[in-house]
Amino acid sequence: MKREIIRVEPLSTYLERWKAPTSAVTRSGDTLYVSGFPPFDPGTGEVVQGASVEHQTELVLEQMKLCLETAGSSLNNVLKCTVYCTSVEKFAAVNAIYARYFPTDPPARIFVAVPAWPGPFDIEIDCVAAV
Repeated sequence: MKREIIRVEPLSTYLERWKAPTSAVTRSGDTLYVSGFPPFDPGTGEVVQGASVEHQTELVLEQMKLCLETAGSSLNNVLKCTVYCTSVEKFAAVNAIYARYFPTDPPARIFVAVPAWPGPFDIEIDCVAAV
């Protein structure tokens, strides 16, 4: 099956600036694969440093929403999310924000604790969604 790379601005430009060998969104058939992103400052494209995990979570979910909408989908069509966070102690704080974006019938999800990132942030969330 053919795959299509979907650019999502300004996120695709931010990834290029980081020299990240990834695409914002890949589509195959009626399925979207949305990359996880660091919490980029929407005004500067720099990673937000020193922000609370709640603010970081909000930023990455807004970025996910932008990716989905650019690709012709929405948060309502998310099938699965993977949350990567630097500490399980942040689980409740992440959940409080996450639940605002998926208030009813949330998608399947896994929460993975990661020891470190190549940058000063605490969270990334990727997803698989239907178109």
